[in-house]
Amino acid sequence: MGPDALSHVQSVVAGSAAKAQGVLGAPQPGTAAVPRAGGRPEGAVTPRRLVCAAVVAAVAWFGTPVQTAAQTTANVPAPAGSPEAADARVEELLAAVRAQQAVPNQPPTNEAAVLDLRLDEAVSLALERNPDVAAERLNPRLEELSLASLRGNYRPVLQTTISQNNTVQLPRNQLTGGDRVQDDTQTYEFGADQALPLGGGALQVSWLNRRQESSSNFNTFNPQYNSSLDLLLTQPLLRNFRTDDTRTQISLAQINRSVANLQLRATLTNTAADVRNAYWDLVYAIQAVDVTRQSLSLANKLVEDNKARVEVGAMAPLDVVQAEAEAAARRQTLAQAEATHRIAELSLKRLIVTGTNDPRWHARLNPVDQPGVSNEKADVAEALKNALASRTDLAEGERGLEATDLNMRLYRNQSLPTADLIASYGLQGIGGTEILRDGGLGGDVTETIPGDFGDALQRMAGRDFPTWNIQLQFSYPIGHSPAAASYQRARIQREQAAMSMKALELQVATEVTNAGLQVDSTLEQVDAARAARELAEQRLEAEQTRFDVGLSTAFFVVQAQRDLADAANVELRAVLDHRKALVDFERVQLTPSSGGPSLAVSGANSLGGVGGGGVNGVGATTSGAGNGVTGGNGTGSGPPGGGGTVP
Repeated sequence: MGPDALSHVQSVVAGSAAKAQGVLGAPQPGTAAVPRAGGRPEGAVTPRRLVCAAVVAAVAWFGTPVQTAAQTTANVPAPAGSPEAADARVEELLAAVRAQQAVPNQPPTNEAAVLDLRLDEAVSLALERNPDVAAERLNPRLEELSLASLRGNYRPVLQTTISQNNTVQLPRNQLTGGDRVQDDTQTYEFGADQALPLGGGALQVSWLNRRQESSSNFNTFNPQYNSSLDLLLTQPLLRNFRTDDTRTQISLAQINRSVANLQLRATLTNTAADVRNAYWDLVYAIQAVDVTRQSLSLANKLVEDNKARVEVGAMAPLDVVQAEAEAAARRQTLAQAEATHRIAELSLKRLIVTGTNDPRWHARLNPVDQPGVSNEKADVAEALKNALASRTDLAEGERGLEATDLNMRLYRNQSLPTADLIASYGLQGIGGTEILRDGGLGGDVTETIPGDFGDALQRMAGRDFPTWNIQLQFSYPIGHSPAAASYQRARIQREQAAMSMKALELQVATEVTNAGLQVDSTLEQVDAARAARELAEQRLEAEQTRFDVGLSTAFFVVQAQRDLADAANVELRAVLDHRKALVDFERVQLTPSSGGPSLAVSGANSLGGVGGGGVNGVGATTSGAGNGVTGGNGTGSGPPGGGGTVP
């Protein structure tokens, strides 16, 4: 309020006070004031009435309740100018002011909606909406497309050639057929190539059709139609017969697809376990806030009790300061617990929403399920049996061994000599307008027999002019071949992979056993923590009773309250650890906590020397250089092997 407004209020108050003097029974001019009991004249302006007049003026300046009060007092039967009427009006004006102050203008609240959430519902939401899970679901589809691309190598390839040719020959000799011979040729060729997945062979089919019109004097058909059908089969007998690059790549792609499905299963398992842990973390955080608030309530009650004792002289003021310091420390602990609650809620939201536009991201989560404690011991033997049959990292290790076996088979085959059988068979036919000449070569035309393209097809179908050919191509490298060295290296890596698999099985057994021991240990911790909390409650009750009768001090009460809060938090943490131990015990039977290893086996465009390589599911990856099965164009890492150590 500025100086001008303040002076205006003062003038209004002064004017209202002057008017209130007449309203409250001020004497008229020329009349004497009637004194009241106690020596005060009746109708005199008292300080109370001046204050009431100032209130009336303030109400008239800041709002309209004065009018409402005036309307209300209009219905009150009282003599005008009587003290009772004036007091009643003042009370009504004060009531109007209180009513105006009791309803302040509050800004609208934007509190988030509360969403009840069960544990199973949270897991389902995470598996359906989590972006990481959605991305992992695409990997099997990618591997399926890679496999389809490789299988496309065994699809037939159709070929078509259409050409038009015109040639004018020079008269080089008498057999040219004239001084200026012109040949006009049209060619139509249709063919198909097919790589055979069985045996590694290749089949080619070609159908050639030609129409030729010439001015040569030596032609017996003009126009002349030629048609031929040729089949060519190339079949490896040694190298590339049982396996080759393409078939090995297809098998490796199938393994990659299986591994992608295993990794998806591991991601789903780990995500479900993470959601359960985050859910129990949120439950613990909420319960920790409740415990901290109860502890703060006890501290505040102790402060009030100590103040009451100080007022009656039964306690020194220093005890109040000590209690207030403890209450302040617990308010700080409450702030930290509330921050932990918000962080735990965000961690759970991160797992179950698709993005910040999801309504659950802006809602307050209220976990409905409460952690229970089962008294059953962990069955480690059954869990170990299940883990050895279901663990994704063990399954990926098995796929790695299969990939190594495939590469060994390829290298062993590539070390064989090359022996290819090539067989061909052809049919041909000729037709058109046949020209008969007198006197032999270059004689006069005596007769023409009409013909067309159908004559050529008829002669070809009659197999009157067949051709066939069979040949065997053989080659063998001199000296030690690169494939033989690659095979020996892959064989050693296979042995390493087998040993690493045994080490991995031992590691799985260790993890499952540790998880089972953790379940039993946390169960015992829950029992001990519950007993400690009950004893802390009894101790606080006893200490409070002693304090009430003067046999204890505030220091021991504060310490007992603090011990009870700590014991309650320890019990909550023990229950949470037990629930997490159960989640981890279930997880280690299906997949490692880290999400499992990854296996990448892919093919190359050509086969040469072997690079290194390893299966991540078995141990560390052993990298190498050379023209291996993996890596494009003969470079990159080699085939999956068993090198590496168990992490």
